[in-house]
Amino acid sequence: MANITKKVSWSSRGDDSGLTGEGTPLLNGSEIPKPSRQLSGSGSVFRIGRFSTVDLEDDITSEEDPIRGRPKEIPHNEKLLSLKYESLDYDNIENQLFLEEERRMSPMGFRCLEISRWVICGLIGILTGLIACFIDIMVEKLAGYKYQVIKENIEKFTEVGGLSISLILWAVLNCAFVLVGGIMVAFFEPIAAGSGIPQIKCYLNGVKIPRVVRLKTLVVKVIGVICSVAGGLAVGKEGPMIHSGGVVAAGVSQGRSTSLKRDFKMFEYFRRDTEKRDFVSAGAAAGVSAAFGAPVGGVLFSLEEGASFWNQMLTWRIFFASMISTFTLNFFLSIYHGKPGDLSNPGLINFGRFESDSVAYYYYEIPLFMCMGALGGLLGALFNSLNYWLTIFRIRYVHRPCLQVMEALLVAAVTAAVSFTMIYFSNDCQPLGPERNEEYSLQLFCADGEYNSMATAFFNTPERSVRSLFHYQPGSYNPMTLGLFTLTYFFLACWTYGLAVSAGVFIPSLLIGAAWGRLCGILLASFTPTSPIWADPGKYALIGAAAQLGGIVRMTLSLTVIMVEATGNVTYGLPIMLVLMIAKIVGDYFQEGLYDIHIKLQSVPFLHWEAPATSHWLTAREVMSSPVTCFNRIEKVGTIVDVLSNTSTNHNGFPVVVQVLDSDEPAKLCGLILRSQLIVLLKHKVFVELARSRLSQRKLQLKDFRDAYPRFPPIQSIHVSQDERECMMDLTEFMNPTPYTVPQDTSLPRVFKLFRALGLRHLVVADDVNRVIGLVTRKDLARYHLGKHGLEELQLAQT
Repeated sequence: MANITKKVSWSSRGDDSGLTGEGTPLLNGSEIPKPSRQLSGSGSVFRIGRFSTVDLEDDITSEEDPIRGRPKEIPHNEKLLSLKYESLDYDNIENQLFLEEERRMSPMGFRCLEISRWVICGLIGILTGLIACFIDIMVEKLAGYKYQVIKENIEKFTEVGGLSISLILWAVLNCAFVLVGGIMVAFFEPIAAGSGIPQIKCYLNGVKIPRVVRLKTLVVKVIGVICSVAGGLAVGKEGPMIHSGGVVAAGVSQGRSTSLKRDFKMFEYFRRDTEKRDFVSAGAAAGVSAAFGAPVGGVLFSLEEGASFWNQMLTWRIFFASMISTFTLNFFLSIYHGKPGDLSNPGLINFGRFESDSVAYYYYEIPLFMCMGALGGLLGALFNSLNYWLTIFRIRYVHRPCLQVMEALLVAAVTAAVSFTMIYFSNDCQPLGPERNEEYSLQLFCADGEYNSMATAFFNTPERSVRSLFHYQPGSYNPMTLGLFTLTYFFLACWTYGLAVSAGVFIPSLLIGAAWGRLCGILLASFTPTSPIWADPGKYALIGAAAQLGGIVRMTLSLTVIMVEATGNVTYGLPIMLVLMIAKIVGDYFQEGLYDIHIKLQSVPFLHWEAPATSHWLTAREVMSSPVTCFNRIEKVGTIVDVLSNTSTNHNGFPVVVQVLDSDEPAKLCGLILRSQLIVLLKHKVFVELARSRLSQRKLQLKDFRDAYPRFPPIQSIHVSQDERECMMDLTEFMNPTPYTVPQDTSLPRVFKLFRALGLRHLVVADDVNRVIGLVTRKDLARYHLGKHGLEELQLAQT
């Protein structure tokens, strides 16, 4: 259980500290020498040895590797599980302090707490909606300015020649925006890179990803996503909204900002992982709602991707936050567009309304939709495989901030060059009729009264391009245009995801799928020239978009509802559901979903819903960490300080045992205490001068623990004098006297179900006389997974 106090980024710049955590015997039964039990004065301490751990050295400079004369390649092995990630405490610590506070609270006090939860969810919705509104307006302004300048430049040089100047201008403007976003992410807050959905998934799963819900992360995320979308990259602004909502929720629910060092003395009761994680799931749902105008889809996203615990009131509160979020965005955008009260912009992406009469589908089209779902799964698996190998390359070689910024600039320049080249060589000219409200229509070499169709796809923000593919009349796009656009944008989007910029993959996926889906519709209509109306291109563009997105991210339930809500037509519910199911089944056969791949590449101990299917033959005794570091109920302060200071056994949970006086019986379990609690006790000098005297003990309250949450000081910052080391500490009042325990013969699936469903951090393994024989942690369970050759065990590593 590595307790990292240093900054650890989600990106390839990992932590290089030499902390070692626990490991267990290997599956093949090979013997690993265990350290002997050590006894000290009044406390028995059992050390956990360095079992099957691997040290990976990050950030090695070329001076350290003179033979090769270049930055050393960072080794990467997907059979590793990182020790740098801690777990969240989703289980309440029901010690005497907690129980006394709960018993003192009146029914009215509990009612006030429930009202506070609703108020916080309302605030989360309002702030998330305002952030979405700010991002939308800024992107529209900056992108509009950029495209207007480039359009005027192209029109000027089309007449006199010298379009290469227009290309250079386009590339320079793209690079300028991306440079700002790239520097912000790479140098100031690497955790803000990407969409943030894998990090939020991990947080809701119970993994403490360092710095993921900080205020600084939010600021960098918002500025970064504005710059990357305005910079013309193949990205969307919808994914980062989910991360932004989670950060807002984590901040608002605590009633203070640790970054700004301001405490508003509000919501102090919620300063613990249990409550915070519930609010973060509400924030993620509010982010989905603001992005897509899909409040129900937001609730289902949190349910499908995150929360372990779920109850009716939590569902209601999350739905409330989602609804407030989409209403806030709608309300302020209506004011911005000069139409107060016209609530027609429920989300950042507006697919436009699909009218049932014009694009109804027939039962004989369902098999065609299912085939498109299979194609979406295949293309999604290809996308994910390419991105997987690209990400491994980045982890190995592009791990310095300056290199990451340079790669982002290269992608921005290449995107501009490819877009310009495709538009330049396209001869797909369409008439500019009265129903065409092209904002940035390019005439280029087309005749007067016509515009370049390829420019509609490339010379636009991705959201507008998606809407044009959904709703333009048949004949608006040439099949060759759509084919070339799909091919080029597929590889651009694949290359772009994983850069050191804040960016989502939702909109690029929808755009790729809408392009090849519309192409399918055009080709189907060409096979039946007598009645081409049934194969409406817009309808097939929607199905293709769903298939492609489902093939990449592999979400089913929430994505179905998001697509239905975003299109405003429940008629397509069945086809979209079938398409997403088939895309997931086909894609999973070849490769995992994109978010799961990135979670695995970071070696995060992520627990899925169920234990591996073939793990019934494993028991708690085989998976647990042992021997365990235990404390006596009344323990010597010097012993506690020594254990907490020992970096080779950096654990976070310690069983508390009691020894029967004048007896040879072994010590028995009587509770569990956390590292963070012990640090607070040492900080406040809660010592007993004599082992059986409590006269000099200062009364500590839960407020002292809540004030220290979540950034507990490291043990090195606490000074304990030599005299104080001889004092005693009574843990009775502060330990959890009722920790969850399992017998040593419990099967792995049963242990997994208990651990996962209750959101535990530590699970004590005891024998039939209640002696501690081991401790099960998240990493012990996450090590086992189904591979190509059956059940496999991952190694624990200092990545």
